[in-house]
Amino acid sequence: MTGSVSASPFDHPFLSGLLGDEEVATCFSAPADIDAMVAFEIALAVAEAAEGLLPAEAGRAIGEALADFRPDMEHLRTGTARDGVVVPALVQQLRGAIGEPHGVHVHFGATSQDVIDTSLAIRLTSAMVIIEKRINSLIDALDALEARDGALQVMAHTRMQAALPVPAARKIASWREPLRRGLDRVPHVPGLALWGAVGTREKFGDKGEAVARRVAAALGLQLSSGPLHSERDGQARLASWLSLVTGALGKMGQDIALMAQSEVGEVRLASGGGSSAMPHKVNPVGAEVLVTLARFNATLVSGMHQALVHENERSGAAWTLEWMLLPQMVLALAASLRTAKDLFESLSFARP
Repeated sequence: MTGSVSASPFDHPFLSGLLGDEEVATCFSAPADIDAMVAFEIALAVAEAAEGLLPAEAGRAIGEALADFRPDMEHLRTGTARDGVVVPALVQQLRGAIGEPHGVHVHFGATSQDVIDTSLAIRLTSAMVIIEKRINSLIDALDALEARDGALQVMAHTRMQAALPVPAARKIASWREPLRRGLDRVPHVPGLALWGAVGTREKFGDKGEAVARRVAAALGLQLSSGPLHSERDGQARLASWLSLVTGALGKMGQDIALMAQSEVGEVRLASGGGSSAMPHKVNPVGAEVLVTLARFNATLVSGMHQALVHENERSGAAWTLEWMLLPQMVLALAASLRTAKDLFESLSFARP
């Protein structure tokens, strides 16, 4: 059997059709990561030259030489296996691409974590723009559903038992309002990381703040409040938010799957999944995916809380755990929002 292989359902050759999200996945691709790290190194060199820490011609030369940089990925892979991070091998390649006399100035004053955390901040910022736009679009879809079907009567259920009839608007509000509250509580993406080896900006002298401001402006990032190499509450806060919103979508999915049961029939799905053995069925696949992804992120958020335990001024173990978990949580929410929008385009409340 030939073809690409992946242990992740988000980029699996066929599971990605159910659980993937190509638009947001591009933010976490290797090319996007390399581009963001190179953008950091260019912005850093230009800022340092502007502040007199590098020769002016070095800033220009670095920017020009790296504008079309393409890495040797196998060399980066080997270097990462050796060093635990990609940056030493990447900086070696960048210096080689620039050549003498200016290549030596690349990465001056920065540390590997500055590069990697800033790259993630750049890419998370792009992903969050897409996610917030999708949440707003889904809220609009729920408003439209309420305008069309909100006056219809459905049975409320408490503790899985029929209770009293309520308007469909009651059900729709319980799906929509957590999303609105989520938009009110969107956490800040962690900002620019530029603090040097041990968080003191020791190589910048009295120019550290000025350099950081220039780099942040060039990359469109906020300044971090301090050296956050081992203070990871910002990442954990973002992970918690991702799980909360995915959980709100999972509640929608669970309700819809129950209401779409043949014996209940309170909602109808214009399209659904087929069965290999029972062709009469229309399975609520989208609703089930919302439940699955909610449970997935609820599981991963505990790992992000484990990653809060960074020893001393930098951790290799806890930091690596973040790389494994946080992108998957973003992708899970993105896929959940995409699925929910498709689901509501096919859903209607049953009329008597």
